[in-house]
Amino acid sequence: MEGVPQIPPLDHLEYMRFALSQAQHSPSNPTNFRVGAVLVDEESNRILATGYTLELPGNTHAEQCALRKYSAANNVTEEAVSLILPIQTVLYTTMEPCQSRSAGNLPCVDRILRTLSSHSRGIKTVYIGVKEPNTFIAANAGQSKLEEAGVVCVHVPGLEEEILRTATAGHPD
Repeated sequence: MEGVPQIPPLDHLEYMRFALSQAQHSPSNPTNFRVGAVLVDEESNRILATGYTLELPGNTHAEQCALRKYSAANNVTEEAVSLILPIQTVLYTTMEPCQSRSAGNLPCVDRILRTLSSHSRGIKTVYIGVKEPNTFIAANAGQSKLEEAGVVCVHVPGLEEEILRTATAGHPD
């Protein structure tokens, strides 16, 4: 991918910082969090795709955009992305993936779980900057749902204040 930084292998804080830079491209909106996501092949340390809230048409979330862009770049549907994801694919997201969405949109947790397949592929680790605040959903159980399905969720500390400040830009005080 062009225009992406060289990040040392397993430097989770730098990958999260890059995800945060993606979130900052998202428009400020009182009805959305500004979230960034980075899809990474951990084995080769290659960034596969990036995404941010509202990057693509529709009420799109960051994780959804990253998966759609990777699918499109590889000429497969998002539903079939598990067939082409590298075995060591991980996801960095500035905020806990959502577990419920408005009508017509698959929750990000379900999109992540859909990548898991019997071919040893799929997103098996999600690095999270912050838990989702209770602004729109009383208690997002996205992380719990991922963990129940065997996906490892890892909190990456150090950027929480900046992530929340970015995520809530445009929200009433």
